[in-house]
Amino acid sequence: MSSGSANSRARANHALYLAKIVLRAWQADLDKQDIPARTLAQAYHNATREHLMAAYGWFLLAITRSDGPATGLVRSCDDLPPMPEGRVFPGEINEFRQLEASGWLADMLQEVDIDMPEPRQRGNLAVASTNGPGITQVADWLQHLERLFDRMGDSLDEY
Repeated sequence: MSSGSANSRARANHALYLAKIVLRAWQADLDKQDIPARTLAQAYHNATREHLMAAYGWFLLAITRSDGPATGLVRSCDDLPPMPEGRVFPGEINEFRQLEASGWLADMLQEVDIDMPEPRQRGNLAVASTNGPGITQVADWLQHLERLFDRMGDSLDEY
């Protein structure tokens, strides 16, 4: 594995580690039951998702052995710089493209706005319960990424 690829892989692992820290804090706050779950989702969801997206971007760069664009970290296969002449994208990128089109990775990449719901009546602070993204969904994304990184990392180590 090249040093650039190893550095990208290390950054991907570090971003996963940061996501785990945020998830643990989210769970600890949920366990206290002193702040509504929806409010905690507003506080933690996007922060955790950003760490997961950074992990994914760094891993894409590790898979392609690319330094990445100068404009910032890639967030999907479409953001990857073109491969040098004579090289093609590794097969793993095809799998990622499929997951980005549908399934759990498409869900992770989609921007979610967790708005405050409107009160039911003027002067009444009670609000309707709505299903929004929660800790379980984000924890699932993390587990999926870890499994993919482990499986695909084995093939990276062979090069």
